[in-house]
Amino acid sequence: MSKPLLEMTLEELWELFPIRLTEHKEYWEEWFREEQVFLSSFLPENVRIYHIGSTAIRGIWAKPIVDVLAEAPLRDHQTIKGLLPENGYLCMTQSETRMDFNKGYTPDGFAERVFHLHLRDFGDHDELYFRDYLNEHPEIAKDYERRCHPYSLESYRRTQILS
Repeated sequence: MSKPLLEMTLEELWELFPIRLTEHKEYWEEWFREEQVFLSSFLPENVRIYHIGSTAIRGIWAKPIVDVLAEAPLRDHQTIKGLLPENGYLCMTQSETRMDFNKGYTPDGFAERVFHLHLRDFGDHDELYFRDYLNEHPEIAKDYERRCHPYSLESYRRTQILS
């Protein structure tokens, strides 16, 4: 029987969930659309849901983890925080105006589909401008890929731990 995730050391988690980059996959957009429909089925009607992160940028390598931005009024965040775990998401971090949730991490490794959901207040969405800019400028997207994605595993870990 696998050890529960919450009982694993950081080293065990890194071994279970290795950082792997892959060429852009067209099905990431489909995965996002299906998850968007799923999220819309139980989140408040006024929540806006967007595909962000490297999987939303055409033509660049990415971790096969679909990042989702959900914008909602701050007054709804606690309600949403209660709804997401009932639907497969785990709250990973929380601040006064932001929450991050993961879905697809199992005691046996990654599920077929993995999502990171970033809950923000309306207007807290700079990632949309970044995504759109890189999609409109593929040469800059490739430069971004060269500069940001060839991390060694250790430097990627340090970056994630320090951020």
